[in-house]
Amino acid sequence: MATYHSPQRQPLLDQRLQQALSQRGKELLGIGLICAGAVLALMLGSYSPQDPSWMATSDGPVHNALGRVGAAIAAPAMIIMGQAGWGVVVALVAWGLRLMTHRGEENILGRSVFVPIAVALSAVWLATLVPGDGWALDFGLGGMFGDTVLGAVLTALPLTSTAGLNMLTLLSFLTMLALWSYVLGTSWHELRSFGRFLINGLILSYMGVLAMLGVGARGMGGMARRAHGRWQNQRHQRAEEPAPKRAAPAPQGSVHEGQAAAPAYQPQAFAPHIPAPHAEPPLSRGGARVLRATPARAGQAAPQQPAPAGPPPAFHHQVQSGAIVADHRPPAPDAADTTSRPGLLARVLGLRNGDNPDAAARSQAGHDAGSDATGDERIRNRISDLIRARQRQVPTLRIDSARPQLGLPPGTGTAPIPASLAATRSALAGAGEPTAPQSAAPRPAPAVSAAPAAPWFEPAEDDVLDDAMATDAQTVRPANVLNRRVVQPAARRMPTPSRRAQAEAEPRLAFDQAQAVYELPPLSLLTDPTNVERYTLSDDALEENARMLESVLDDYGVRGEIVSVRPGPVVTMYELEPAPGLKASRVIGLADDIARSMSALSARVSTVPGRSVIGIELPNARREKVVLREILGARDFGDTQMRLPLALGKDIGGEAVVANLAKMPHLLIAGTTGSGKSVAINTMILSLLYKMTPQECRLIMIDPKMLELSVYDGIPHLLSPVVTDPKKAVVALKWVVGEMEERYRKMSKMGVRNIDGYNGRVREALSKGEMFKRTVQTGFDDETGDPVFETEEFAPELLPFIVVIVDEMADLMMVAGKEIEACIQRLAQMARASGIHLIMATQRPSVDVITGTIKANFPTRISFQVTSKIDSRTILGEQGAEQLLGMGDMLYMAGGARITRIHGPFVSDEEVEEVVNHLKSFGPPAYQSGVLDGPDNDREADIDAVLGLGDSGGEDALYDQAVAIVARDRKCSTSYIQRKLGIGYNKAARLVEQMEAEGVVSGANHVGKREVLVPESH
Repeated sequence: MATYHSPQRQPLLDQRLQQALSQRGKELLGIGLICAGAVLALMLGSYSPQDPSWMATSDGPVHNALGRVGAAIAAPAMIIMGQAGWGVVVALVAWGLRLMTHRGEENILGRSVFVPIAVALSAVWLATLVPGDGWALDFGLGGMFGDTVLGAVLTALPLTSTAGLNMLTLLSFLTMLALWSYVLGTSWHELRSFGRFLINGLILSYMGVLAMLGVGARGMGGMARRAHGRWQNQRHQRAEEPAPKRAAPAPQGSVHEGQAAAPAYQPQAFAPHIPAPHAEPPLSRGGARVLRATPARAGQAAPQQPAPAGPPPAFHHQVQSGAIVADHRPPAPDAADTTSRPGLLARVLGLRNGDNPDAAARSQAGHDAGSDATGDERIRNRISDLIRARQRQVPTLRIDSARPQLGLPPGTGTAPIPASLAATRSALAGAGEPTAPQSAAPRPAPAVSAAPAAPWFEPAEDDVLDDAMATDAQTVRPANVLNRRVVQPAARRMPTPSRRAQAEAEPRLAFDQAQAVYELPPLSLLTDPTNVERYTLSDDALEENARMLESVLDDYGVRGEIVSVRPGPVVTMYELEPAPGLKASRVIGLADDIARSMSALSARVSTVPGRSVIGIELPNARREKVVLREILGARDFGDTQMRLPLALGKDIGGEAVVANLAKMPHLLIAGTTGSGKSVAINTMILSLLYKMTPQECRLIMIDPKMLELSVYDGIPHLLSPVVTDPKKAVVALKWVVGEMEERYRKMSKMGVRNIDGYNGRVREALSKGEMFKRTVQTGFDDETGDPVFETEEFAPELLPFIVVIVDEMADLMMVAGKEIEACIQRLAQMARASGIHLIMATQRPSVDVITGTIKANFPTRISFQVTSKIDSRTILGEQGAEQLLGMGDMLYMAGGARITRIHGPFVSDEEVEEVVNHLKSFGPPAYQSGVLDGPDNDREADIDAVLGLGDSGGEDALYDQAVAIVARDRKCSTSYIQRKLGIGYNKAARLVEQMEAEGVVSGANHVGKREVLVPESH
């Protein structure tokens, strides 16, 4: 048999190219808006009342920058709205900038609708202001519109003109600010950033003015002294060569300047032991960071211990000698004056860190002394100031256990080490580099070395300062929270392969070519899970998200603590342990607010069954693709003893989820278009095809949409071709009901309770070579009239499972709602023991489709993404399905109303075609007669009696209703009776034939119309 593989349809443009084109288009639109705003601003800015326009005539020249066109547009805008017309310019430029920068560009059309309202409100507010002398028009700043509205409101208010005007000024200003903030798309983050910018600007401006005043006063005095000194030198040394205007600075690392600057501002706790020049090389960058992050607290000194005996190192001796020699060198006057005059940046940093102005001056002096030593001391000084300001908030970091612990204030203990500093310490220890022991005795500040620093040394100082400032900005948490790790390890390992998967992975030898009559499809037909890209999030990022989520919940008044974080392939669940007395419904109602605050697409909040925590599920930034082969190759699926296993997908933790359809026993699926419902049905069908042979499981597929399940037409598991006609679907369901009744009769004769017991008896009889016997009635005795029975023998046959799959139940309910509901109710109540199971799906989970009778008989349900909370309650009994992400994200409700979130696997059309072609290679299917043709009249009457559609006497219970409808409406046709009674086509046709036989209606004429013969009923 020839097979044809149709390649998957590729999109015209790549996804990245589409995204790039979309971004470039938005940027071009933003440029256009900015240009339009600039043109409008040019019109309004060059407006002149003397320009000719359609509202005024003038013979003078046009002053507008855009000529008569600009004057014609600017004149009515200024006359009607006044200066409020500039609001349109602001809106155009603001939205243009947002489109160009791709920040806050959401809902531009919805917000732009309010621009006219904001401009009108601005005109009213401007009308309350007093125009300046340069305003040459006869009306106020808000134009004629603003004056008109303001006058009407002041007249209506029961206040004096002054009080009413002041109140309107305040109210209109606040309302205008709020409305413009919404129109321009301003977020709370931008408002906070703008507020911080204003506050910092005011503070820096104030400090800058103070610094400029101080520098100006000292500068004038210094200038006078320098001028006097230069005049004296010129007078006494007029014949000699003039001295240079500025003395040469001292060499870098000057001992004199180092001794003058270092003791002035360096605390004793920061005095490290400087090794000799011939000692080991300096530590690496990580070591420098850790060593500099061990400051002592403010107001504390190291415990006094006797200094070690022995002469000091030669390095200190040389420095001291050099210092004595350097004292004889007189400093240059200009250099001394420079060190005594601090700059603006030094003063600002000093005021920010809480230092006095002298400290800033000393910092500037240290900068002139030498770049290496000054940078080191400056960073240490700033870290000391930060720790002094924090007092108790910074934990002490110990580098070596041999070092004595620095003294702490009374009542405080050693706080635990943060994760980042602990990692740095471990990296330092792992490097194997020796660390110089720190002496407990206080040492005098060492002189500054003349050797320059290495290039990597300065960035390490900045990193230390940034870490300290970032730690200072965070909220202080208890010590036990810092030590506790709430992130649970993610299940990123591959599921344990089954024996079948391991056998397929092994190479097949040449003599292993014996093929059975039927072979299950190999796993190699599906996508290899090793080619799927995995995305993981670091534990630190998850910890940060957990702390941020706690802060968001605290903002909404929800007290609790995140006790566990469980990352998964698609979502991450944060387990919240609420405070005592907090209702779970309150947290569940905040799902939308939590998603907005966490910048997530959606958030689902629900209780965790069997635990006292509340689960908050947030989607990952990049979701991981779940493939079907990974689930089918797992041991939970391949080596399980389930009769009808269904590969549902992965749970939140990444573990494979396999359900047993035989235990469900029926499954109801709901979800909107695009939620992954049809893909899930394909994965369930493939799960059965990979596990069951045609002798073990047969399928009946009903697909009113004629697209989803038609690809399976022709596989050997089918009992009939794929049913696409809704009228034939009623016939197929009635055949299933008749098959169920027949199986129950067989099992009752065998004395078994279910299909497993019956098949067990069959296997036992086949192993022994026995035949089944049954007693049938062959007639009656002519003399006595008693029935005559005979015993027949027949070969035992295994009963396969029958799975009925309906892809769209809403279409069937519209055609024949009563019969469909009756069949489904009968099958759902009794078909479990006979081995018949239903999988029904609908994209419209409304109460007219999923009736109370259907819900009562389908305890196991799956809900994909739905559109509203009402649909979620209809299918699951609670909300939450509307918060799903789509594309296979589902909620699985097993028996007992326990709901689990599962991410369904993806299977492509090519994979389905490969599996179908493999199954078709074993021959055509053996269709069962009667599935689509329907039973004979007697058997159908019995089935209708079982379903409640006919009475026990054989007379159709719907016949009287059909006659009454025909007599009242004077109209008779098969489709009309079908619509009025809500029954199937065959049933309606039989009722019409019965009415014709009894003389109620005439036969059909040449156009198919029938004449009603009974009199009209009133």
